[in-house]
Amino acid sequence: MVNNDRIVPITNIDFLSMIGTVLTLNGTKFTVAQAQTVEGDFVLSATGDAGNVLANQPVKTINVATSEAVTIYFVAAYGYAGFSINGTAVTTTGDTVQPDGITLYKAVSVGNAVTITAVTPQIAAS
Repeated sequence: MVNNDRIVPITNIDFLSMIGTVLTLNGTKFTVAQAQTVEGDFVLSATGDAGNVLANQPVKTINVATSEAVTIYFVAAYGYAGFSINGTAVTTTGDTVQPDGITLYKAVSVGNAVTITAVTPQIAAS
């Protein structure tokens, strides 16, 4: 519903669905990954559409069970525990994940390495 200031508020869509809409508008093809548990444990056994995956809820863990390159867009759950490849925990490189339940991250998994980049703009320290 448009308000008096002619602003269309985002009220009828969740954050991750909005991110999916933005990815689609950007021309990025992706597959939506569904969590295996309500806590947010994911198992990715295929790379999805064009190697891009959007996690459908905040992530506690992601096990990447494929050696192919995959890009994963996700929000970390408060209980975020990290990534594993073929069941073995890995130490990620890149940005540090802050499990705040709203910051969007992009994880790129290639071989036995996972690199994480924060997508949500962060306030620079002064």
